[in-house]
Amino acid sequence: MGFRIHDAARLNHAYIIASADPALCRERADEIARAAVCRSPSDVPCGQCRACRKALANIHPDIRVIRRLEDSKGRPRREIVVDQIREMAADAVVLPNESERKVYLIEDADTMNVSAQNAALKLLEEPPAGVIFLLCVTNPQQLLPTVRSRCAEVNVNGEQAPEDEETRGLAEGFVKTVARGDPAELARWCAKNEIGELRAATGFVESVSALCAEMLCQRKSDLGMRPAEIARLHALCEQCLTMLKVNVGAKHIFGLLTVDSIHAPAP
Repeated sequence: MGFRIHDAARLNHAYIIASADPALCRERADEIARAAVCRSPSDVPCGQCRACRKALANIHPDIRVIRRLEDSKGRPRREIVVDQIREMAADAVVLPNESERKVYLIEDADTMNVSAQNAALKLLEEPPAGVIFLLCVTNPQQLLPTVRSRCAEVNVNGEQAPEDEETRGLAEGFVKTVARGDPAELARWCAKNEIGELRAATGFVESVSALCAEMLCQRKSDLGMRPAEIARLHALCEQCLTMLKVNVGAKHIFGLLTVDSIHAPAP
């Protein structure tokens, strides 16, 4: 099983799952959905509990799939329309049937038209408690920047999900160091924890980006960072991820994070 997380409570409220292969995208989304409803106290999804078995059989009542409607010839329509998202929003406020969480998996989420995305944005900004949204896309750039900023992004290339407990802990340490606002301390942290391998560096930056997205969605930071500072760090992570996709070296990325993560105050 590709996706494992120690504590389901640490799942973000929304993920953009991106892959050029829609099947891989859906596979990862299904794994996260199973983790969300799994009854195991740790290391989810277990794959053995009743909830996991129902999810694997696509009959779990708390996992809903939204996809493009079909035309009169049975072919998928070009777009996901706003009425579908409004229907999802109305259902999202209803309590789960069996699990602690409800999951809405949106296939081809990058085909949502602008009205549908704006309706989804309202849900992502103020998500109902215990609800997780999974947006499967082949092109994240088709989503509005405001939608992307409120989701953690997972890029799927046929390998294990980039975030694990170790990566998450490293990302939390980095963000805490940035929040203290001391460039010298940040430089020491980056030198000590620099990741040389490209894939691992990508996972680290994605995890930092996810943390920033979580803080922005909560509209507060226990670390004392202002929303503008969090948004700036999130934008820097997106810049780094774009560079990593074209094989910019991990060492260069850590140099950029060292220099640009803390915004120098105006004189």
